[in-house]
Amino acid sequence: MILHTLTLTFDTSRPVHGSAPELREYFARKFAEYTELHRQEDETFIHRYPVVQSKIIKDFPTVIGINEGAVFLKELADESREIQVGPDTYRIAEHDISIRDEEFGLSDTSHSYEFATPWLALTQENYKRFYKLTGKPARDEFVQKILVDTILSLSKSLDYDVTAPVTCDTNLHFQKDRLKGVSVMTFTGKFQVNFLIPDYLGIGKSVSLGYGAVRRIYRGIRKG
Repeated sequence: MILHTLTLTFDTSRPVHGSAPELREYFARKFAEYTELHRQEDETFIHRYPVVQSKIIKDFPTVIGINEGAVFLKELADESREIQVGPDTYRIAEHDISIRDEEFGLSDTSHSYEFATPWLALTQENYKRFYKLTGKPARDEFVQKILVDTILSLSKSLDYDVTAPVTCDTNLHFQKDRLKGVSVMTFTGKFQVNFLIPDYLGIGKSVSLGYGAVRRIYRGIRKG
């Protein structure tokens, strides 16, 4: 399956201090007529995958559009001269636009990825189950199953039919975080999977708020 993607990175006049949710809120206010910015995934993550996702990558405000979202982002790039992240306003020195047609789906070989932003993987129920597990092997197996389920759910939301087993291996580390005042667990690190995922596509929960952006690693060196 081919996904049409547009990645828009803003080079601002000074370093950005703020969060991806604040960046998304700014675009939602400024471009209220574009419904793509207001479309968020529900708790089941099925059939509600956001076509526009805001992220902060290495202090650079970044927005990725998928399919119809890519068309919207081109218009956004032409109109934006400054952005607001939280209480601060930043002048845009230039835009970096990357437009690609990229493969998404099963692969005959395994590919390596890393999380460019923390992966929000666990529901409250799975959060409790994870903590009850003892030993790294049991926790790794549990997280690997969730990762596979997440990829299957993403595939369904994009109308991609997975016709063979998805297998993965992970080297992840968990940490506590807060989302909208609620304590959550997120994961960072690397994983391998027999699946092609475009760079900076978000997987898991709250991807429209910047979580779960993946980036492919080529021979031990990440791309981009």
